[in-house]
Amino acid sequence: MIILLTVAIAPSLALFSYLYLRDQFASEPSKLLFQSFLYGAILTFPILFVQYVFDAEGVFTSGFAQNVIFSSIIEEFFKWLVLLIAVYRHVDFEDPYDGILYGASVSLGFATVENILYLLEFGLQTAFLRAFLPVSSHALFGVVMGYYFGKAKFSKSSQRRRWLGWAFLSSVILHMAYNTSLYVYDNIMYGAIPFMLFLWWFGLKKVKQAHLLSLSHYHDRNSSMQSSELK
Repeated sequence: MIILLTVAIAPSLALFSYLYLRDQFASEPSKLLFQSFLYGAILTFPILFVQYVFDAEGVFTSGFAQNVIFSSIIEEFFKWLVLLIAVYRHVDFEDPYDGILYGASVSLGFATVENILYLLEFGLQTAFLRAFLPVSSHALFGVVMGYYFGKAKFSKSSQRRRWLGWAFLSSVILHMAYNTSLYVYDNIMYGAIPFMLFLWWFGLKKVKQAHLLSLSHYHDRNSSMQSSELK
C-alpha cells in the first residue's frame, strides 16, 4: 500500500517541484500553495460524484459527449471556480507567475487523488503511463489556466473578465483535445503522445511568458516606488 501511494503521489510532487524551482520571485513557500493542492484533492470527489450521477441516469447517449466534452468541462470548471473564489483575490497572489503555481497546485491535487484511486483499482502496471499522460496533462492544463489568472490579476480592470474567461476556455479546449486524442486513437503513439509533446511545449511557453510578466510587474512596481520617494 505504501509503495502504491508513493508511486501515485510522486509524479505530482516532481512536476510541482519543477515549476516551483523555476520561480525566481518567491522567498518562501506560501501556505496558499498547500491549500490550493488540498482544494484540488477535495474537488475530486464532487466531480466523480457528478460524473457518476450523469452516467447512472443515462444523460448522455454519446460516449464522445460524455467522456470528451462533459468530463473536460466539469473538471476544468471546478478547478477554475476554486481559483476564482479561493485564490484570485488572496494577498499571497503577488505576481503573474504565482498564477502558474496556484493553477498547477489545484490541478495536481485533483490528479493525485484520481491517480491514487486509479492505481488502487488497476495496480502499478500503468503507473508510468499515467505519470506521463493524465498527471502531467492535468498539471499543464493548470499551468495554462493559471497563466491567464495571472494575466487577469495584474491587468487593467477592463481586461480582467476577458482573461478570466480565457483561463477557463483555454483549459477546456486543451482538455477536450487531450481526451479526443485518447478517444479517437487506440494507439497512443498516434494520438496522446504527439498531443502531449505539443502540450508540454505550449505549457512551458506559458511558464516563460509568466516569468517575463512577473519581471515587468516588479520592474514597474519598483519604478513607481522610486518615483514616489523622489517626490
